Amino acid sequence: MTALPTTVRARPGAATASPPAALQAESHDHAAAADGTLRVLDRCRALVRPALEEAVGRLHPWVGEMAAYSFGWCEVGGAPAVASGGKGVRQALAVLGAEAAGAQRRAGVAAAVAVELVHTFSLLHDDIMDGDADRRRRPAVWKAYGTGPAVLAGDALFALAVETLAAEPGGAGAVRALSVALGDLVRGQADDLLFTDRPWTGPERVRPDEYRAMAEHKTGALLGCAAALGAVLGGAGPETVAALDRVGRHLGVAFQIVDDVLGIWGDPRVTGKPVHGDLREQKKTFPVLVALGSPMSDRIAALLESGDAPEKAAALIEEAGGRSAAMTEARRHITAVETALAEVPLAAGTAGDLRSLLSYLVRRDT
Repeated sequence: MTALPTTVRARPGAATASPPAALQAESHDHAAAADGTLRVLDRCRALVRPALEEAVGRLHPWVGEMAAYSFGWCEVGGAPAVASGGKGVRQALAVLGAEAAGAQRRAGVAAAVAVELVHTFSLLHDDIMDGDADRRRRPAVWKAYGTGPAVLAGDALFALAVETLAAEPGGAGAVRALSVALGDLVRGQADDLLFTDRPWTGPERVRPDEYRAMAEHKTGALLGCAAALGAVLGGAGPETVAALDRVGRHLGVAFQIVDDVLGIWGDPRVTGKPVHGDLREQKKTFPVLVALGSPMSDRIAALLESGDAPEKAAALIEEAGGRSAAMTEARRHITAVETALAEVPLAAGTAGDLRSLLSYLVRRDT
C-alpha cells in the first residue's frame, strides 16, 4: 500500500513553475489509482443495491421511507432523490473481502447488505446523540422526521441486518461476528461521548492511547467486520477471517486519524468543512491530544477552552508535534494493514482491488 502523501509547499516568494516530471508522474499515478478505485466502488454498489433495496422493501412503509431517505434514495414523502448516499465503502469492503477469501458472490452481497444496514443504523443514532442536524448536505433523519421516528428507523435497520445474516448458510457465525463488532462500536461511542466532559489538561485528561482504543472500537470494528463477514459466510478459515478483521480495524484507526488532521488543516474545497472546524467545535482529536502532552499544553488548552483564535491554536498544535505524530500513527496502522494482508492467501486480482480501496481511503489531502 502506498504511503500517506506529504504536502509540497513552495518557498514564500518563489516563482510558480511547472512541477518536476517525477511529481507529474506521481500525480498521474494517484489519479489513475483513484479512478480505478472509484470503478471498484461503482461495481460493488451496483452488485449490492438490488439486494439492499429488496431488504429495505420488507420494512413497514413509513419506516422504509425513512431508511430510503437515509440512503439518499428519496426525499421526505417518498419522492425520488438525487442526493448522494455515500461512497459505499463498507459494502465494498464486504464484497472484496469475500471475493479475496474465495467466497461465492452471494456471501459477499449478503455481508455487504448487513454491514450497510448496521452502518446506517449507527449514523441515525450518532446524529441524534451528537446533535448533528445535517448529514450529507441535507437534514439528518431526526431533523426531517423527528427524534422518535429516527430511533425507530435505526432499530429497524439493525433488526433487518440480523435477519439478513441469519437467513444465510453459515448465518449463525456471521451473527456472532456482527454482535462482537456492535459491542465494540457501542463501547467506542460511549468513550467518545465521555471524552467530551473530561478536562484538556491534568491527570484526568484523555490520553492518546485511550483515543486509539476508542477509534478502533467506534470506527475500526465495523470496518473489520465488513472485511471479514463475507469470508465468514463463505466458510473461510479462522485465520483468514481474523486477518481481514485486523485489516479493517487498523484501517479504521488510520482513517479516523487522517480525518482528525483534515478536520484541523484540511482544504475546505476538498473536505467540505470549514478550516479549523474541529478546533472550533472543541473536539478532542488525536493531534490535539498529542500536543496537550507537550510543554506547550497550557497555552494550547487556554486557546481551546476560550474558543478564540483557532488558527493560532492550530499553529501551536503543529509546533508541538501534533500533526506529525498523527501522520506517523496513521502510517503505523497502514503498515499493520499490509502485514495482516500478507498473513493469508488471497485471490490475486481481488486482493489488488482490496489494496487499492484501502490505500484510497487514507490517501486524502493531508
